[in-house]
Amino acid sequence: MDDTDSFEDEVEEIDTKEMHGEGGYATEWMEQPKMKRMFQEIEHRLDGVLGKGQYEWVDRRVFDQVFDRSTLLAIYKLMRQGEVDTIEFPIASGKEAHVFYATSPNGPRAVKIFHTTNAVFKSLTKYIEGDPRFGGLSRRHRELVTIWVRKEHRNLKRLENCGLQVPAAYGVYRNVLVMEYLGTPQGPSPRIRDIQLENPESVFNELVDFMRVSWNVAEIVHADLSEYNVLWHDSEPWIIDVGQAVKTAHPNAQEFLIRDVRNVCRWANRLGVDAPFEETLLRVLED
Repeated sequence: MDDTDSFEDEVEEIDTKEMHGEGGYATEWMEQPKMKRMFQEIEHRLDGVLGKGQYEWVDRRVFDQVFDRSTLLAIYKLMRQGEVDTIEFPIASGKEAHVFYATSPNGPRAVKIFHTTNAVFKSLTKYIEGDPRFGGLSRRHRELVTIWVRKEHRNLKRLENCGLQVPAAYGVYRNVLVMEYLGTPQGPSPRIRDIQLENPESVFNELVDFMRVSWNVAEIVHADLSEYNVLWHDSEPWIIDVGQAVKTAHPNAQEFLIRDVRNVCRWANRLGVDAPFEETLLRVLED
């Protein structure tokens, strides 16, 4: 084993202790020699989020809120694995996560960093409990976040394998998920709610097809589908934010499907599309 592997094992040990609440690392973690060495190794790759890069934005509060010790350890691991090279600037934010534009040896990436201290995840257990893929749910908050991130990664993989337009999922570690970036160097692709579509009926039909294939082939229901999590990319709708998606075997799957269909129909009707709920639901359920 070389020095690099040894150092990485030592950092992993610190991370494991932190995950299980061991040690007194709440405020003094950056003073530890191993952590200093780790941060010095990747600091230049975080110039963008530190406000030192080529992009004209800086918000120290974002860095302080998102890049805690556990997150920096996860990013370090993903950088070592070659999944990420640099992290540049935020492109989206929400209650559960921030998403950043990043670079990698294989092109641009979207790095989704889930908040490790946000209690909102405690209200999302209904999307995990009952999913046969995630038995033995832990009640520890940090471990719940890790389960949620793995769940989104698996859902993306499953949907992509069925030919559906979702971001490709790449690396995942702890609370950090690396995905395909949908957009240009200037910024991410817009949500369909934020633009004027030339043919909303065509987009509606594509969303119905997404729900139909997702339900019947991928055996997954999005559970939060609306115009807020559909991006307009390359003149096509792409579905994002699938962390809460559940298997059709989930006890609440049908309820979630009905809600998704209602949301899509309401959005389409507001744009003048004839989108009756009952007929649309039957189209989705067609095998």
